[in-house]
Amino acid sequence: MNTINLRKMTKNQTGTIVAVKIGGELGLRIREMGLVPGTKITIQGRAPLYDPVALRVLGGTLTLRNNEADYIMVDLSGDE
Repeated sequence: MNTINLRKMTKNQTGTIVAVKIGGELGLRIREMGLVPGTKITIQGRAPLYDPVALRVLGGTLTLRNNEADYIMVDLSGDE
């Protein structure tokens, strides 16, 4: 298993979410956006200063700030 933090993924890299490591309101908000373990994501791009990051998830595009992406762990094995 090749697991990294979502923040460290590069453009066009694909992976599967394995964990969301935060609770409370922010954890709930992240999960309500569909970012739950087992969900496949692709990095579409980043803003000029690398924050926020645009993700392709569940057929739509979603942007996350880096401080939100820090809590999401992604498995890259077999997805590249």
